[in-house]
Amino acid sequence: MRRRSPLRWLRIFGPGIVTGASDDDPSGIATYSQAGAQFGVGLLWTMALTYPLMAAIQEVSARVGRVTGHGLAANLKRAYPRWVLFLFVGLLAIANTINIGADIGAMGAAAQLLGGGSVLAWAALFSGISLVLQIRMRYGNYARVLLVLTASLLAYVAAAAVVNVHWGEALWSTVAPSLRFDAASLSMIVAVFGTTISPYLFFWQASQEVEDEEADPGARPLLRAPWQARWQLFRLRVDTLVGMAASNLIAWFIMLTTAFTLHTSGIHDIDSAAQAAAALTPIAGGFAGLVFAAGIIGTGLLAVPVLAGSASYAAAEAFDCPAGLDCKPREAKLFYGVISGSTIVGFALNLTRINPMKALIYSAVINGVVAVPVMFMIMVLSTNKALLRDFVLPPVLRSLGWAATLVMLAAAIAMIATLGRG
Repeated sequence: MRRRSPLRWLRIFGPGIVTGASDDDPSGIATYSQAGAQFGVGLLWTMALTYPLMAAIQEVSARVGRVTGHGLAANLKRAYPRWVLFLFVGLLAIANTINIGADIGAMGAAAQLLGGGSVLAWAALFSGISLVLQIRMRYGNYARVLLVLTASLLAYVAAAAVVNVHWGEALWSTVAPSLRFDAASLSMIVAVFGTTISPYLFFWQASQEVEDEEADPGARPLLRAPWQARWQLFRLRVDTLVGMAASNLIAWFIMLTTAFTLHTSGIHDIDSAAQAAAALTPIAGGFAGLVFAAGIIGTGLLAVPVLAGSASYAAAEAFDCPAGLDCKPREAKLFYGVISGSTIVGFALNLTRINPMKALIYSAVINGVVAVPVMFMIMVLSTNKALLRDFVLPPVLRSLGWAATLVMLAAAIAMIATLGRG
């Protein structure tokens, strides 16, 4: 009798782990670093609050993809007017391209910290690596590369290990929220929410569930193979819960590290992830700064393909074009065109006077605002019995999904209402 491998449970993990890890991209690192530098441990509670909400909306998105066998854009096109879909796909592509530019620049700056050389040369190298991986590598191998890159997130746990952390204060701030009703605090909260619960993550995870299903000869969309639902929905839930937990825990460690180094040293303004790494070196020691910088490169290589890929999936599905990393470029011209175009334009932003790093916090705020109508449409879609039949959302997941939507709405309204205040 063949013994089962103890590693067989690793098959559970895939789209959820990669999606969660990509959320801690250099843009996110900059946002979390600014939160820690500006407010100390005062915003650690946001990670505890966003976890169940983020996990819920990501599971909802993943379920839509796995049940129907189509990505979010393809499903939204069936339920809403096309102009609505085109509007949000356009906004997604613009926001993602700005984030790509910031991430590429951050990787270049981090590589310069580690090994010298030109920031632009490093940025060009990382842009090329990202494009080659997406265009030339088959999906199965590419998915494994992304999973390996998620290990780069451990850099931020290592950085926190060498910092003098007051753990009692940190844990208390995590479970006991403190909130100031001023523009700076509310804008940062929305920025944290916007970079944690972000539209590109919804589209990416749903499409990756479709890719996984198509790559497995025995799998089918659950609408066509309902007998597969018990295992697939269990796998999807565990994958998502673990992936989003890892994402929020790493973000918590980034805030923690910068709170007990930069904030306590009087450094309250951080423009980029690379600046945070450089500032850490004289305060927390060379090891912390180097590990922080190395993590930026690893997470950037993970996140840039996710940012470019999510927009390309959405665009291709919106225009009824072939999509998928297993397609050849000549078969999916729009899909790979969006990937190439957003990566190239993102790199080109680093050649202009526009400093994409300066826009990181603002783009996160914009994402937080734009996420609200997208989340609303996803929640209405996922309770559509005519579309999902027996796979409409169960009550608990439905409640958490709507709670996530309402919290994002409340945060956005609060920020807008206080923009004119000192």
